[in-house]
Amino acid sequence: MDDVFKALADPTRRVLLDELFREDGQTLGALVARKAMTRFGVMKHIQILEAAGLVVTRRRGREKLHYLNVVPIRLVHDRWVSKYAEPWASALTELKRDLEREDPK
Repeated sequence: MDDVFKALADPTRRVLLDELFREDGQTLGALVARKAMTRFGVMKHIQILEAAGLVVTRRRGREKLHYLNVVPIRLVHDRWVSKYAEPWASALTELKRDLEREDPK
C-alpha cells in the first residue's frame, strides 16, 4: 500500500491516471502527446505507477497499451476513507430517521 501512496503523491502521475481513466488502453506515445514532458519522463512515471499496481500493460503487436487498475485505489478507500466516513454516514441516516419520525406541528 505504501507504493500506492507514493505513486499517488505526485501530481504528474495523478494526471496520467486521469488520462487513463478518460481513455483506457493508451500507448506511451499517446500519453506523451498529452503532457509537456519527454518520452523518458513519462515512461519513468508509468514505471512507478506499474510498480504500485495502478497501471497494467498489454502488448498488441508492437504497441504496449497502458490500462488503469482501480483495485489498489479501492483498497486505499476501503482501508482509510470508508472507516472515517462511517460515523458521519450513520449519524446522517440516524438524523434522517429522527426527522421523519417527528410530528410536524
